[in-house]
Amino acid sequence: MVQAYILIQTEVGKAAIVAEQVRQIEGVETADDVTGPYDVIVKASSNDVDTLGKLVVAQIQTVEGITRTLTCPVVNL
Repeated sequence: MVQAYILIQTEVGKAAIVAEQVRQIEGVETADDVTGPYDVIVKASSNDVDTLGKLVVAQIQTVEGITRTLTCPVVNL
């Protein structure tokens, strides 16, 4: 199991709408509005890194209102 946090920047005023849409995507565990340099933080999981990458590129990044994402895979040290 691979987990990651995806930090999302949105268009002005779109954070709540983006978070709600992203929550509906399979593989997304949580999507929360936040303040700071990013507008939404998502926790997602998948079976492997390739599937996680496809989740981000093919599904999350295509949500209207998203301008930028940063994917941070979880590592167990």
